Amino acid sequence: MLHQPAVAAMDYLLRLHNDSSGRMFHQQHDPWDTNSSTVTTSDLSPDESVNPWDIILCVTGTIMACENAIVIAVLFYTPALRAPMFILIGSLALADLLAGLGLIVNFIVIYVFNSEMATLGSAGLLLTAFSASVFSLLAITLDRYLSLYNALTYHTERTLTFTYLMLILLWALCICIGLLPIMGWNCIREPSSCSVLRPVTKNNAAVLAISFLLLFALMMQLYLQICRIAFRHAQQIAVQHQFMATSQASSTRKGVSTLSLILGTFALCWIPFAVYSLVADSSYPLIYTYSMVLPAACNSVINPIIYAFRNPDIQKSLWLACCGCIPPRFLSGPRTSSDV
Repeated sequence: MLHQPAVAAMDYLLRLHNDSSGRMFHQQHDPWDTNSSTVTTSDLSPDESVNPWDIILCVTGTIMACENAIVIAVLFYTPALRAPMFILIGSLALADLLAGLGLIVNFIVIYVFNSEMATLGSAGLLLTAFSASVFSLLAITLDRYLSLYNALTYHTERTLTFTYLMLILLWALCICIGLLPIMGWNCIREPSSCSVLRPVTKNNAAVLAISFLLLFALMMQLYLQICRIAFRHAQQIAVQHQFMATSQASSTRKGVSTLSLILGTFALCWIPFAVYSLVADSSYPLIYTYSMVLPAACNSVINPIIYAFRNPDIQKSLWLACCGCIPPRFLSGPRTSSDV
């Protein structure tokens, strides 16, 4: 009888050790390891079955999908919004909508299906969506540059045809990128070659990261050209109309601040993740990966605010759809380059 408390204590310590070992296995479990048993949500205790970071990404994806669905609905049901600029904004909204749905699907795959094909399909959807989002941002930048550089011929049927062809090529390229994991460009059979984003390999992640940095450099160059053209136009107008110099300078400063906001937001959201993808691999702690992925995902939450909801024409359509009226501020005042 005197030894029963000691035996009970030893039994408790053994059970505690087994529980902690199971927790460590779940944290370090490799879903691509064919020698290990499959871990499902039914095998886990309620307090550790779901990673909080995955919940945050799923919620972010839901917000992303809702925002961009509104933008797509407004553009679809408003016949007046058919200019190249709005078509490109629609492409960006569609890409970000698919990215949001991809994050939701990825959450379901991790905690419900947990199969090889579902994981590859989810990874392909996310690659396609985020690639299309970045390329759509580049296309919008190019469209803004052409609207200033070829101001006299911009509003022609040829520009609309060029826009559609550019979007077809853009989406075809992004779909091909998304098909890479399914076509065998993955690290399922060779876990040591995995990047920070399984099942994408380190080589593929490095190529995508370098491509992104090159696209960002091209966007920055285009925006610098846009600023030069805008300042040159402002000086020409100021010389011709001295009394408009102050208002034109104010409008130009507003346009430059808008471009700075666009570039700054894009850089803060994506460049850390691109650099991290180049230097890190699957051995890095997951919290580092999540902390880099979340800002990149949030860029698709910010995109509708910058490119769609700040646009006066889209704002008017939203007011008409919500309350059937247009505020007086949309009925007066000329459009400026900074509104676009």
